[in-house]
Amino acid sequence: MGETLPIVDLSGLAEAAGAGDAVALARMGGAFDAACRAFGFCYIVNHGVDADVRRAAFAQSAAFHALPLAEKQRIRINEAHRGYMGMASSVIVTSSIEKATRPNLSESFMLMHEVAPGAETGPLDGPNQWPERPAGFRAAITAYDAALRHLGQQMTRMIAVALGLPPAGLDAYFQRPTTFLRLLHYPPSPPDADERQYGSAPHTDYGFITILAQDNRGGLQVRSRGHRWIDATPIEDAFVVNIGDMGARWSNGRWRSTPHRVINRSGADRYSLPYFYDMAADVAVAPLPCCVPAGTPAQFPPVVYGDYLMERIDANYAYRKNT
Repeated sequence: MGETLPIVDLSGLAEAAGAGDAVALARMGGAFDAACRAFGFCYIVNHGVDADVRRAAFAQSAAFHALPLAEKQRIRINEAHRGYMGMASSVIVTSSIEKATRPNLSESFMLMHEVAPGAETGPLDGPNQWPERPAGFRAAITAYDAALRHLGQQMTRMIAVALGLPPAGLDAYFQRPTTFLRLLHYPPSPPDADERQYGSAPHTDYGFITILAQDNRGGLQVRSRGHRWIDATPIEDAFVVNIGDMGARWSNGRWRSTPHRVINRSGADRYSLPYFYDMAADVAVAPLPCCVPAGTPAQFPPVVYGDYLMERIDANYAYRKNT
């Protein structure tokens, strides 16, 4: 039997995070720490997100992607990285393990953190865009986005304790978090497709943590330390969580930012809802002192998250080259 990703039970997370209960957070954080050391990935269960809220978001995503292309293109992605991205419009050129040769076989709708007009400070602060149809889209997606933001806040307190900080030790970096909710649609991979025709080519995520809801089609694969591909088989009501590049830097490499890819061989349409919960764009990310052993140098130099993010977005998305 091949390797499988570990499952972390977050029962009681909301209460422990709200009360700053370091003992309870450490219990959950210990399992999360072990998973992140070994894989950089895990499933989370008993996370507190209402299943009906998640199902509604999936239904609205499928309905949106079923609209005529011309209608979706009315909200084509803007310079603030919000809106509709058409099929095969991104090429992952920043992969550390494989040179991408083909665009990703996917389309998506991108929603980011809300910014009040006149309060823009970050490189991607700007207006979100909403389609006129389907009915109920904005309400369902806003509800899901809010639920995942709340979960990200709670998990950040668990993560702080897992890294050796007090529960509120990372809170200051997330006063104005950078968030992305991406509604992805992957058509089935053609039977005669080249082996390097991916739904999403091998890549690492750029930020802190990613919380992924996937349908039952499968297709997500995670690269092991032994360079094998592990199937992240869907589990009912579970999220897949992974550490991004900034999370790896904060932990001084203790936690892995692991390459992963998507190949949709199910023969049917695949939908997923990745939610990226990241620090404010102006945060300078360097290994946390608690993660750097005494007398040893840090593994990573400081980097401003917004600068790192923009370098990768500018490199990987076709629309950035046309503006």
